[in-house]
Amino acid sequence: MEKIVSRENMMAAYHRVMTNKGAAGIDRMTVEQLAPHLKEHWPRVREELLDDRYRPKPVRGVELPKPGGGMRQLGIPTVLDRLIQQAMHQVLMPLFDPGFSASSYGFRPGRSAHDAVLAARAHMADGRRFVVDLDLEKFFDRVNHDVLMARVARRVEDKRVLRLIRRYLQAGLMTGGLTTVRTEGTPQGGPLSPLLSNILLDDLDKELERRGHAFCRYADDCNIYVRTKAAGERVMASITRFLAERLRLKVNSAKSAVDRPWVRTFLGYTVTSHKQPRLRVAAKSVGRLRNKLRMTLRQGRGRTLARTVEDLAPILRGWMQYFRLAQAKGAFEDLDGWLRRKLRGLLWRQWKRPRTRAKRLMQRGIDQARAWQSATNGRGPWWNAGASHMNNAYRAAFFATLGLPSLQQLHHRLTRA
Repeated sequence: MEKIVSRENMMAAYHRVMTNKGAAGIDRMTVEQLAPHLKEHWPRVREELLDDRYRPKPVRGVELPKPGGGMRQLGIPTVLDRLIQQAMHQVLMPLFDPGFSASSYGFRPGRSAHDAVLAARAHMADGRRFVVDLDLEKFFDRVNHDVLMARVARRVEDKRVLRLIRRYLQAGLMTGGLTTVRTEGTPQGGPLSPLLSNILLDDLDKELERRGHAFCRYADDCNIYVRTKAAGERVMASITRFLAERLRLKVNSAKSAVDRPWVRTFLGYTVTSHKQPRLRVAAKSVGRLRNKLRMTLRQGRGRTLARTVEDLAPILRGWMQYFRLAQAKGAFEDLDGWLRRKLRGLLWRQWKRPRTRAKRLMQRGIDQARAWQSATNGRGPWWNAGASHMNNAYRAAFFATLGLPSLQQLHHRLTRA
């Protein structure tokens, strides 16, 4: 605890919390209000931490939609509790991380989802053509506190730190003004949660290593690669038992499966069925991007095209940065064409009247007779956006001048770099 509350460690934690920003907790204190609050109250808080008297406030419950459907429960700690958790994380991480498995990639320094995806592809290329895709049912909601604390106590001797971690686990969840007491689960949203999840699931990693399995785990997303379907079925049954008996965790049978890797998705990617598999973007990931772009486009109906493109560009760049490992590029070409068509449709809607539509088409080089014929064809925006008159008037180069990134070109640049 002395290490945690040391000036050097607390200053590093403060800078991290300020950089991460984040929403306010139940006390509504913002990160900007943290410094003046600490000037007045930190000596008392520090003393409470050292004397084992500090009590965390309940977390603010927030529900966010999951990419695959359903809702994810987040618990947002107060800014002060985020600061203390961050300070704890900085001291605890070096204790635990060196002992974690080489096949664990989530929430670890110097490791990323890309590393996990590349390792998974290497296992497939090595002849492991079946995957045991494990989905842990409501993992962050179901973590057993006693099981987790027993694993934390293997490396942490300071009873004050152990009791503080348990208090954070048991801090109430406030939703709609009512606080409910938690007896299980570790709320997503605090700096400590990712480390605690890795500490608990390290037992799973060690068991898989003991059995000699090839696997990749990113947080609670675990794929085990085997050579036959029969081997996969055996692994699924025995690991499901191990998780239930040793870690009190339940495998979601509806979302878990033994299947070919090119039928499943791992961290947004899937693969081709070649002997040397090629990474490609999973259909669900493409669908989620389209939905996100549709929302931005709907907001853009009353704005200039240039402003809409300005909002789209960072979304496209961020998405491509993540999916730059994809080797099968068909999805990028399809998305580029689809997005340009949506933008042409946006223009068609904005023009509204046939006279305006004919005038705009003529300004873009369409001859008068064809412009009027197109403007009065009675078809909808989507049909017109894909027709030759709009394609000829608004080619890809036009959108490029507005600053619309091409996913194909972005991918080419990123892979060359």
